[in-house]
Amino acid sequence: MVAKSTNHKEAEITNDVDNPALYENREISWLKFNDRVLEEALDPSNPLLERIRFLTITESNLDEFFMVRVAGLKQKIANTITTRDAQGLTPEEQVIKISKHLKDFSSQVSLAIKDDILPSLHKKGVRFIKIKDLQLKDRKAVENYFRNDIFPILTPLAIDIGHPFPRLANRSLNMAVVLKKPKQKKDENLFAVVQVPQAIPSLYRLPGTKPNQHRYIWLKDIMSTNMKKLFPGFEIQEIYSFKITRDSDIIIEEDEVDDLLTTIQRELRNREKGAAVRLEIQSNVSDYVLKTVQEALFLEDEDIYLQDDEFPLSGFKPLFDDALLAEEQFTFFTPIVPIDYDKPSQLFDEIKKKDILIHLPFDSFSIVEDFIAAAAEDPGVLAIKMTLYRTGSKSSVINNLIRAARNGKQVTALVELKARFDEERNIQWAQTLEEEGIHVVYGLIGYKTHCKMLLVAKKERNKVNRYVHLSTGNYNSITARLYTDIGIFTNDTQLANDITHLFNSITGYAKLPKMRKIFPAPGNLKKKVISCIQAEAKAAKEKQDAHIIAKINSLVDTDVAKELYLASQAGVKIELIVRGACCVRAGIKGISENITVRSIVGRLLEHSRIFYFKNSDPRLFLASADWMPRNFTRRIETMFPIEDQDLIDRIMTILSLYLSDNKKARVLLQDGTYKKVTTNGNLGAQEQLIFEINMRRLKREQEQGSKKNIEQREKKTTQEL
Repeated sequence: MVAKSTNHKEAEITNDVDNPALYENREISWLKFNDRVLEEALDPSNPLLERIRFLTITESNLDEFFMVRVAGLKQKIANTITTRDAQGLTPEEQVIKISKHLKDFSSQVSLAIKDDILPSLHKKGVRFIKIKDLQLKDRKAVENYFRNDIFPILTPLAIDIGHPFPRLANRSLNMAVVLKKPKQKKDENLFAVVQVPQAIPSLYRLPGTKPNQHRYIWLKDIMSTNMKKLFPGFEIQEIYSFKITRDSDIIIEEDEVDDLLTTIQRELRNREKGAAVRLEIQSNVSDYVLKTVQEALFLEDEDIYLQDDEFPLSGFKPLFDDALLAEEQFTFFTPIVPIDYDKPSQLFDEIKKKDILIHLPFDSFSIVEDFIAAAAEDPGVLAIKMTLYRTGSKSSVINNLIRAARNGKQVTALVELKARFDEERNIQWAQTLEEEGIHVVYGLIGYKTHCKMLLVAKKERNKVNRYVHLSTGNYNSITARLYTDIGIFTNDTQLANDITHLFNSITGYAKLPKMRKIFPAPGNLKKKVISCIQAEAKAAKEKQDAHIIAKINSLVDTDVAKELYLASQAGVKIELIVRGACCVRAGIKGISENITVRSIVGRLLEHSRIFYFKNSDPRLFLASADWMPRNFTRRIETMFPIEDQDLIDRIMTILSLYLSDNKKARVLLQDGTYKKVTTNGNLGAQEQLIFEINMRRLKREQEQGSKKNIEQREKKTTQEL
């Protein structure tokens, strides 16, 4: 079969797995993921406040996308790098495709706000008011607010020969002001910029409204109305809001620096000075203002994004605390620990009995925190080693590591300083830990340490036992409530040996020996994935049942994609659950007709990585790595087996739920678009898992209540006797 590709107009689909037409561009595929997030904002079945939250997520996603991905493409263009990617596109072609895709995205957001979000808020009593429509009393309140709270911190910046265009902060909202002196010629306009202060809420709630009615005014509207007070003696001609996104990626040649921590601190200070890669500006902007700002920032036409009045979407965030919208949120649920224990110290015995599976956020992250707390206090614990990638601003994990060090334990923390956009926080944690006498290691030169692992060595009956925690997610109590991740506690000796060797290779000069159970990157992780795929293809050719299930965040490694195509051609049933970017194209006859790709986008961010290969031994793996070149070659990662049959059964049940989701699932079609499985689905995997946790909690509370009643009756009987 030969069919025209929708991805690259000159390419044709053949059964040649090297054909660029078979692969979706990584950047466009990621943008399609953000489209799916937007769909949640447009879905009226979601609570109103959550829909607004999804809108703000699409914006923050795009900000990071431009700061890193588009910035990287811009750097290639500036250096005249024209190398085509696996999809056959040059960097310049990719930037143009991104721009075209996002023009339609912006119009969808604008329509959603005007025709849906704002009218829905109005029905709830939340209204957005224009200053010109205010009564005298409200006008005075706004004037007082501007005079007392806003005016003192504003700084007007003139732009002329003596005042060059200012270095405006990344992602800050600014106002371009055109003004002139009285009796000045019409074409002799002056230009100025005023930054909208980030320290002041973007929405001002008018005082004295009814209990069931809250009225808001945009901060930028208040500033626009009072702008003449910043420029006394001048006439205001035009005012437009605009936002700049800058290149914020940090690139460090680690083998050429003497002190990694100091170098990263210096580069963080330079992050706000990166080249502009995007300009968002009001759609009614005049040609004069647009040209002035565009030229000052050295931007091309495709870097300009016209926005309506409600941008940036982050301005809606004050509504998250509005009491009138308190019910417009997802129903709260409380995670529970996966096993019963009365005190943290019992966890060592529980892990020795049986491996423990933790499925976040349905299971409580507190079991991990309790384990570290128990290790910090247990007199038998000799050493604690763990990786810290993103830990959050407040961390009981950090506090317990400090307590462990103070209690005489040997504590080693592998802190990844290059965790993107968490660098500053991780530097602070690293310095805090070092001050407490903890061995802080920054990893291997040239690699990010992305694996999530914890090792505790404890002396028990003249023998040192090792307890291990491995996971797909970070040791972060905040994301543990928002992301789905999965991990295990184990006392397995071979697994503990592997983790010990891996820690030693990272912290010292030890050469990594042959691993018994884990598959690391750099190393044989990618080789193992490919060999498992090939084993399924071989089984299918021998007329055996062959089946692959992979739940993952991103699939953009072309080598893995090629092997999946070959396995599909051999007859392997391949079910992929890919949250974000996916370069594989599904359902193409003779090539990928045995491959299905689905994406789940719901209230929780899907982050767990699970791999099932029916003819492998073992069959089931968890991993910290996505199937991406960077994870295979430029990061320290782990893939590890699940061998306990009860845990295998539980994970397979979880996978089955995701494969059966007909409420939040989108399926990838042959033309590269995603389509919801059904608009009237009644099985949402995340909702079902939350329901099951609620049922488990109810059952546990009933059992605990019954146990308490029995104990009380026994105590009463004893007293009577």
